Amino acid sequence: MKSIWMKINSLIIMMCVLLPQSVLAAGEKAALVVIVADTRGLTGLLKMWGDLYNESHLYFSLLTIVLIPVIGLLFGTLADFVMKGIGIDLEHRELAEH
Repeated sequence: MKSIWMKINSLIIMMCVLLPQSVLAAGEKAALVVIVADTRGLTGLLKMWGDLYNESHLYFSLLTIVLIPVIGLLFGTLADFVMKGIGIDLEHRELAEH
C-alpha cells in the first residue's frame, strides 16, 4: 500500500513540476511560458543579477545556492565579532542541560 501511495505522490509531484512549462488553459496552440526579470531601470549589481537570471536559470540557481551559505557564514562571523565587542561571550557559557 505504501508503494502505491509513493508512486501516486511521485507522479503528482512530477506533473506539478513539468506541466507549468506550457499554458494549458490556452489549448493546443499555447506557447511556452517565458519568465524574465525586468532589468530596464536597474544598474550595477542588480542589473548583473537580473541579466544572469534572464540568460541562464541554471547559472542563476547555482550561484544562488553557493552565495547563500557564504553570506550566512559572513553574517554569522560578523555577529560573533559584534557580540564579543559588546561583551557577550558564547564560547564560554555554561550549558543548562546536563
